[in-house]
Amino acid sequence: MPAKRSSSSRPVAAGADKLTLDEQLCFSVYSTMLSLNKVYRGLLRDLDLTYLQYLVMLVLWERDGLNVSEICTRLSLETTTLTPLLKRLEARGLIARARSALDERQVIVSLTAEGRALRTKAKAIPACVAQAMELSGKEIDGLREQLQTLRASLDRNA
Repeated sequence: MPAKRSSSSRPVAAGADKLTLDEQLCFSVYSTMLSLNKVYRGLLRDLDLTYLQYLVMLVLWERDGLNVSEICTRLSLETTTLTPLLKRLEARGLIARARSALDERQVIVSLTAEGRALRTKAKAIPACVAQAMELSGKEIDGLREQLQTLRASLDRNA
């Protein structure tokens, strides 16, 4: 299926081959994410968390007591991906899952005392990642804004 064309589409220059790996934005984003994951893997080893578990913990450190569907929405994950992550975090004693008293179909995820305490150990991670990126805070903020704008455009046009 061809991609949607916008009025801002630029014609390909004569002789330019846009079907090379190095010309693909998707590959640049993908390979950058692989490298970023390597950095996170090293940093998260001390916390005994995977990258996705770390993302779940970030969401809960931001707002505790969310239902599973709210976490899925926040992380753009399916419940089939999130549920095993939550089970492992619960087995480690970092979170607790309980049925909602208002709606038994909903499962509420809450931090335990150990899960809240882990936040203190994780506080240095953003600075370590920034150091690995070799970018200033202003550059990281600008890049994040560009990526958020790009993601919103892609979501609108998917």
